Amino acid sequence: MGAVVRRTVAVVAAIVLCLEAVGIVVVNGIMATFVNNQSMSLDGLDPDVMAAGTWAMGGVFGFFLAACGTLLLVVAVRDRGPGRWGRVLLVGCAVVHGVLGALTVGPVGWHAFVFLMVVLGLVVFALLQYGGTEPEGRAEPGGSGGGAPPAVEGRSVSLDKGPVGDTGPAVGDGPARA
Repeated sequence: MGAVVRRTVAVVAAIVLCLEAVGIVVVNGIMATFVNNQSMSLDGLDPDVMAAGTWAMGGVFGFFLAACGTLLLVVAVRDRGPGRWGRVLLVGCAVVHGVLGALTVGPVGWHAFVFLMVVLGLVVFALLQYGGTEPEGRAEPGGSGGGAPPAVEGRSVSLDKGPVGDTGPAVGDGPARA
């Protein structure tokens, strides 16, 4: 059941992020067209530069969201957690959604806040679901790579009572000697 939930959340988050990427590019394209057609300027800035900057911002942010969505789709297909840089990318995506959610409440409204928080929740839930799984090839050197910790020979130790079952001296017992 755990794998089904993990994959479903990752696929849903990937689809939502890809749709959001398209929406961001479209909204920025509409804003750039308005700025360009009406020759709007802000404090004397060139309208063509403002339109080009709006297109560029929409393209970069759309690419970022599409990359996050694609990464989550790959994670779902492989059923393995993302690598270090993939996690950094997804955490950055979650942070951006949290900050944008907080900033959109006033100007846009609560519906935008709710949407951004849902996307934030999907990304964080996907990260948490794949938190303990490392990508293949990250096994400890000399280990079996099977995911189980290597067997350790020696005494059992209780964290609150010390060695269990053995009454002889152990390493670390007694005064320190140089």
